[in-house]
Amino acid sequence: MTEQASRTSPEERAEDRRSSGIGYAVAGVSVVLALGAATRFLEAQVPRWADGTAFEGVAKSVEFPVYAIALGLLGNVVLSRLALRDALSGGFRTEFFIKTGLVLLGASINLKVLVTAAGPAIIQALLLISIVFGFTWWLGGRLGLEDKLRALLASAVSICGVSAAIAAAGAVQAKREQLAYAASLVIAFALPSIFLLPWLARVFGLPDAVAGAWIGGNIDTTAAVAASGAIAGEDALQIATIVKTTQNALIGIVAIALTAYFALKVERRSAQDARPTVGQFWERFPKFVLGFIAASIVGTLYLQGGGDKATITTVNDLRTWFLIFAFVAIGLEFSLRGLREAGWRPVAVFASATVVNIVVALGLALVLFGSFEVG
Repeated sequence: MTEQASRTSPEERAEDRRSSGIGYAVAGVSVVLALGAATRFLEAQVPRWADGTAFEGVAKSVEFPVYAIALGLLGNVVLSRLALRDALSGGFRTEFFIKTGLVLLGASINLKVLVTAAGPAIIQALLLISIVFGFTWWLGGRLGLEDKLRALLASAVSICGVSAAIAAAGAVQAKREQLAYAASLVIAFALPSIFLLPWLARVFGLPDAVAGAWIGGNIDTTAAVAASGAIAGEDALQIATIVKTTQNALIGIVAIALTAYFALKVERRSAQDARPTVGQFWERFPKFVLGFIAASIVGTLYLQGGGDKATITTVNDLRTWFLIFAFVAIGLEFSLRGLREAGWRPVAVFASATVVNIVVALGLALVLFGSFEVG
């Protein structure tokens, strides 16, 4: 009996650990869902509470990313004080929420419209991504950053923030800590940009189309672009959305390029190393990008076939929920310790690339959208 107990005891302990892990993960997901619901509540109610007060304008301009990240950061502090954050972190599922939101985003992107009616946006996206990605990669190399972190930072600042960093992370097989760090930098720089760029656009007297193209080419998350574009005005929001979704559509191309570069060059130690197989490429490729493209095609064909736009609206609302959960989870996972441990060099690279992005995007917006009429 004693021998049997000694044999089964480790198994029972392992089962207890698994059960405990599942329980903590469920609790972590529950925290994200609860804070996401609180985000939606604040988004709807704060403008009503502020109606007729001095804060009315600010309350109406604040969109869900701000509430979601703020609540996530607040939850981060509370859970850390209770020594529960690490235990619950398995349920935060940032990547799942972002990837699902991106796939759903594809349904609202009419690829035919982007190709035929958004020529300036396509040119801006191609030039901006090439210039900013190249600068970030170069500066990261000059400052001695590890190649995988360089890839994440360059993708994030040049394309569309966290989602691009996730695509790059899958392509180059980056560490989870590197992805969390890149996401933290994206949020730290995107939040003030939501309010700063519309204000600067008014100060500079930019036309709506130029302001929208500048916002869409600069801010590193789709949700934050929507929030900033809404502040700048409806016409600016339309252009900002077209520019940003055009950049989003290039995620797959960049992911494929990074997969090839790292597999064929960075991780081949010598000419004698085996050339990677197609299967290895497929294993590294971020599969959600294919879902994003497929959703774009399906959404485009559905609307062209006379489909109800209300269906796409429902999909967009579901996408918003997933993005809310993703931003909440990012706030919950944000780590000042991780920022401190990484040192000043990644921050300097990201900040410098952001400045270059602001300047280049403004120049391209003025050239490509200076005489553009919205509507």
